[in-house]
Amino acid sequence: AHGSATLGDESTLSDYLAYGALHNRGLEAAFNRWKAALARVAQDEALPNPNFTFAYFLESVETRVGPQSYKLGVMQAYPWFGKRALRGRVAGADADVAYRYYEAARTRLFRKIKQAYYEYVYLYRAIAITEDNIRLLTRLEGVAQSKLRAGGSQAGVIKAQVELGRLDDRVRSLREMRGPIMSRLNAGLNRAHDALLPWPKDVPATALSIDDAELFDRLPETNPALRALDSLVEKSEQSIALAKKAYYPDFKLGVDYVATDDALNPGVQDSGKDPIIAMVVIDIPIWRGVYKAGVSEAKHTLRAAETSRAERGNTLDADLKLALYRLRDAERKLDLYRDTLVPQARQALNVSEEVYRTGKGDFLDLIDSERLLLEFKLASERAFVDREIAIAEIEEIIGGPITKDTDKAGNE
Repeated sequence: AHGSATLGDESTLSDYLAYGALHNRGLEAAFNRWKAALARVAQDEALPNPNFTFAYFLESVETRVGPQSYKLGVMQAYPWFGKRALRGRVAGADADVAYRYYEAARTRLFRKIKQAYYEYVYLYRAIAITEDNIRLLTRLEGVAQSKLRAGGSQAGVIKAQVELGRLDDRVRSLREMRGPIMSRLNAGLNRAHDALLPWPKDVPATALSIDDAELFDRLPETNPALRALDSLVEKSEQSIALAKKAYYPDFKLGVDYVATDDALNPGVQDSGKDPIIAMVVIDIPIWRGVYKAGVSEAKHTLRAAETSRAERGNTLDADLKLALYRLRDAERKLDLYRDTLVPQARQALNVSEEVYRTGKGDFLDLIDSERLLLEFKLASERAFVDREIAIAEIEEIIGGPITKDTDKAGNE
């Protein structure tokens, strides 16, 4: 993770993501699960602890070379050749699964932070646009007041005041949404739900340079969930090989030392010599049905992992297809509203105002033009935010960024 450890007025989306990566408890838990699984590899590859035995003879055992008083022994167990390595591979695959789940948790967290952040962006811009329209309508009300003083109808003033009341209520509702959206964003950042976050300032649109076919090609290689299932398949394959090793015996090597005193009869050859005994203990794998069941279990586990991998791949393909549709649809709407409908609505409002000023138009037409401009501006901002959220969804599915830079100017 990179970026500032604190959030302030100048913080960007990258700072929010870095903060979340450093402080989110769920991500920290996934990281520690991975580290725990990684530490398991060395344990599973290690030999079992050796056994040390001490036997004290309550009554000395008389032998030709002298009485024996106690015995010391050391024995080390050794699994059959290849078992330790296979156990290590199984544990290594488990660790890789945990790492992929950590990656999945991180991409999921980033998508949630981005989604909440861009909703915060939309709220900020929606409030600003609505307040601009209140100022516009206040000016239009002044025009209606002037016409009223010149002997015109009072209907225009009343309609303007009604519309101003409606817009004022809308702004109040939007402002009250700040708390819930900040709470949602703070949840991903592991901050208090009521911690104040500054309004996002100049937020650029994410520049894209992607090809749909390329994304579908990348999906199996980069999606963390699919990579985790790949590791589960690998683990199952190694588990089958390990289960087959149960047919082979384990063995133990040991040595005993027996303390012997001098013989009672002088002149006995090897009197007092302490014997050293080498030992080999071999397990006898006779429970063939048990070992066969273990192999069968491992094979069924492998088939389950393979079918889960295939099913998950199909689901992610569909998810990616839907996310790409949302992206293209948002881009189409953004271009339509920003480049066509908003300029046309602004022009229509200017025409309606001019017609009204000359006394040839109705103030209701002016109100309709003002409403249309407001709705088109808000729709343009909604399309911008929906586009960014769709990109975040695609990046979660792909498992990483799909963008090159962010130098494209954002929507005004």
